Amino acid sequence: MKLIATALVRAKKAFRPALKTSENLHFKNRYAALDACLDAVDDALTENGIFMYQETAEDATGVTVETVFLHESGEILRCGKLHVPASKQDPQGYGSALTYARRYSLMTATGIAGEDDDGHAGSVKPQPAQMTDEQRNEILYLAESRQMAADDRKRIDAWLKKPQTAEAATKTVQKLKNLAEVGL
Repeated sequence: MKLIATALVRAKKAFRPALKTSENLHFKNRYAALDACLDAVDDALTENGIFMYQETAEDATGVTVETVFLHESGEILRCGKLHVPASKQDPQGYGSALTYARRYSLMTATGIAGEDDDGHAGSVKPQPAQMTDEQRNEILYLAESRQMAADDRKRIDAWLKKPQTAEAATKTVQKLKNLAEVGL
């Protein structure tokens, strides 16, 4: 394992960027296709005595790929299996899953970066953190301790019944504390 590890470290230093030369028209973005990922690593691997191949298997739901490095010394490094479900149970669905699995297995094994085939990951925005029970309780405490007018209390209660972000809760707590400081 020592020889292949040393060779992989040398190869990694010579990897080129996986160029985003393909375009997804649906999501209007560019991504690094399988051939670009292979181009980014093939020469460096070969120059360091490493042959890379990918074992594939299919099943009823998709395909499984494992990237394997074989060093000229005979040492082998298996990089773990990756299963990708087929979006459709037809040759095109399995072919798409195979290409996707091969690309992501290769990118993971070599540490190069790229984008999703369909660009979907880039289009999904992370959800903001939601208000915690601690924040909710602090707002209730501050509202009660202020002895606020009935209309103000109704607005606070209605606001608390709706999903709120942690950021909005923090701002509300601060506003209630500021009002308490000025005696309102």
